[in-house]
Amino acid sequence: MAAIVWQTPANPPEPEDYIFLKGKRYVRPYYFEFISHESAVKSGRIQVDDKIVSVSYIVRSTQKISHFVHRHEPPVLAGNVSILHSEPDVITICKPASIPVHPCGQYRKNTIVGILQAEHGVAPLFPIHRLDRLVSGLLIFARNAGKAEQFRQQIDAGLVHKEYIARVVGVFSEGEQVVDANVNYDAREGRSSVEVGDPRHNALEGKAACTRFLRISTNGTHSVVLCKPVTGRTHQIRVHLQHCGHPIANDDLYLCKTGIPLSPRRTGANGAASIRKHQPSLSDSTMSENQNTDVDHVDFSIDPMCTNCPCLSPKGYGRDEEGLWLHCMRYSGPNWSYECPNPDWAVLN
Repeated sequence: MAAIVWQTPANPPEPEDYIFLKGKRYVRPYYFEFISHESAVKSGRIQVDDKIVSVSYIVRSTQKISHFVHRHEPPVLAGNVSILHSEPDVITICKPASIPVHPCGQYRKNTIVGILQAEHGVAPLFPIHRLDRLVSGLLIFARNAGKAEQFRQQIDAGLVHKEYIARVVGVFSEGEQVVDANVNYDAREGRSSVEVGDPRHNALEGKAACTRFLRISTNGTHSVVLCKPVTGRTHQIRVHLQHCGHPIANDDLYLCKTGIPLSPRRTGANGAASIRKHQPSLSDSTMSENQNTDVDHVDFSIDPMCTNCPCLSPKGYGRDEEGLWLHCMRYSGPNWSYECPNPDWAVLN
């Protein structure tokens, strides 16, 4: 058995860490170090100051407890993370839907930052703004802290303008529609709601939020709408569209309270520039066949103590996601503007 290679947040992702199957990007499970509390000694996979100890070991307050696990990351859609603009201080990319921007939760390598480092050798990166995991489109990164601070000052001063497009239910009204309504985010439920009322008479808990909308096209069933958020609240565009009676047409989270049936799933709805095919250069023989390979039979190091093995995905992960029909199209500021190509779902038939 080969020696185990432990990974920490300091280990950058590598191109061979990724597996492409059935239109999704997976990450090979890997051993990862978590810094844990003293109670984690009972787990049986513990090192104290990089040494294996027994469960009866008494940990001193100055010692570091490391908890090592065999980490399985959820898959994401296998859209190409394409670089749109590359400048000495700025890089912009077209983000496919389903990929988080930076390490969070179960995701570390299956992130935009990780993929850019592994496949393009680009690091360090300073995100200027963020997109929800299921949202596609333009992402701007500064290449140094000084440029990042310059962007931050412009954003704080209200000098940066954002434009998104969304595909919504129904025939959106002509002319500019402005939604000026507080947004209250419930972290426990993971969703936002709109608060209406007169703040002079009722205390509103949500944060002030304003979005401008303009219909681009419609086919009588759906409309493609230009969205200009004046503020930047969590799920602001999604919940403001729901509030005005035109939720995003495949937004499960905000369709459920409207009584509107979900739209049929479409191929290629992730807004990516292209779909990456299976990579024949990977060394495993089972990966050289084709994308019909059963993901549970891809070769990787099986850990007998891991509750996720022998599956490639983490236990309990079986959903088949598609990207939200919401796409970041343009950011502009003083003497600069960056754009991203529109996704295929923006063309109505």
